Amino acid sequence: MAQTIIRMERITKRFPGVLANDRIDLEIEPGKIHALLGENGAGKTTLMNILSGRYRPDEGEILAGPKTVKFNSPRDALESGIGMVHQHFMLIPNQTVAENIILGLPSPRFFLHQARVEKEVENLSRTYGLSVNPQATIDELSLGQQQKVEILKLLYRNAEILILDEPTAVLTPAEIEELFTTLRNIAKEGKSVIFITHKLEEVMEIADRITILQRGRVVAHLTPGEVESRRELARLMVGREVVLKVEKKPVSPGEVVLELRDCSGFDERGHQAFHRVTFAVRRGEIFSIVGVAGNGQSELVAAIMGLGPMSSGELLVLGKPLRKGASLPRESVGYVPEDRVGTGSLPNLDLVDNLILTSYPQFCKRGFFRKDAARKAVEGLLLKFHVIAPHIHAFARQLSGGNLQKLILARELSKGPKLLIAEQPTHGLDIGATEEVWVELLKQRETAGILLVSGDLKEVLSLSDRIGVIFRGRLMDIFSTEDEDWIEEIGPLMAGVRQERKR
Repeated sequence: MAQTIIRMERITKRFPGVLANDRIDLEIEPGKIHALLGENGAGKTTLMNILSGRYRPDEGEILAGPKTVKFNSPRDALESGIGMVHQHFMLIPNQTVAENIILGLPSPRFFLHQARVEKEVENLSRTYGLSVNPQATIDELSLGQQQKVEILKLLYRNAEILILDEPTAVLTPAEIEELFTTLRNIAKEGKSVIFITHKLEEVMEIADRITILQRGRVVAHLTPGEVESRRELARLMVGREVVLKVEKKPVSPGEVVLELRDCSGFDERGHQAFHRVTFAVRRGEIFSIVGVAGNGQSELVAAIMGLGPMSSGELLVLGKPLRKGASLPRESVGYVPEDRVGTGSLPNLDLVDNLILTSYPQFCKRGFFRKDAARKAVEGLLLKFHVIAPHIHAFARQLSGGNLQKLILARELSKGPKLLIAEQPTHGLDIGATEEVWVELLKQRETAGILLVSGDLKEVLSLSDRIGVIFRGRLMDIFSTEDEDWIEEIGPLMAGVRQERKR
């Protein structure tokens, strides 16, 4: 199959109220890196879930050369040489790298030849530039290293087409360069890579072919040489001009709305997640915590929100100490969680119910819920934040990941909070939606203090007034974005490397 072109012809996939893929044609060539672009809800992940065997198309066919192939499961697709690395990794934390890589294989069936498998994994790592210790357990690895394990799993199974869904979202700038080197090595071996991303600069750097989807249809097949600039690529993707450079007006900082004093806490396994964290957020500023995922920022935010334990330290919200176990004043505090499905929404409730989850009292009068007022408010918010949904009574689970994220943002920003805590607010959003979110966050900054938690360095530098860099649960340093001399130190600090500060 190494010299066979895969073709998807007239692929159509429908979900209740949504035409996700509409007669899509896609051709994958061996030895090429193929970027797949599109707005949220454009159908990219659905199309790749069909190619990798997770979904079956309602219409159309997949051809390997002249032969039609049908996949009833990801195992079927993998046996035909097609595998996918999802955004959320599928690894067993307490098993080793080698054990995870061979998990599910028919051989060895009864006896594990540990040394032989580890040697094979080591050789494979060296061939493709994936430096991972085969004897390490998964919970000892960073998310960037775990991603390498997922790629090795596919290579060990002789995959010829590797699909990567938003692969750079959990990586430092240095790890992104390592990944790109690996992908080029994979392509040199004659294998194909399909790269789903929203980051246009990555597309221009890594892609040999580009396919752009809009609302379930292909609008362009291109090569980077046919695109004059990232701006043109963005226009093709969203149908309008996108600059992704927002104006940040000067705002005089006001009172402190959130303060942490020597706060420490543990994760669910009892390991130290964050240690002696101290910072303050004022009204009129965006204070960002930047770091690679898995360095304690999620546990820190959970502790601030009362969703996780804080073992020591003092937390003040809107100037008042918060007692242990007490909940935040939700009418004054907005929260956009990283987990938009499990924490941020109720998948089996409709959009109206999801949008009033944290603002229910404003739709009540004399003890009665004003349903018509809630519906009208929801319709307005869907239009304002460009949430694509079949109708206001669709279930939250029917929305694409990006549109669900916009729904949660609409809900929290519409309250006009004094403090907004936003975790990865543009993760999974296309470039047009990202620009809209940035504008809304800067508007909110005029009347509120914002704690922004993000792994996107460009986002943090574009929006922040001050930046705290977190590594293994400790704030390595805090920077003011007015001093550009310090910006180059942030990337190394995200990887735990402290450089001598320039004066």
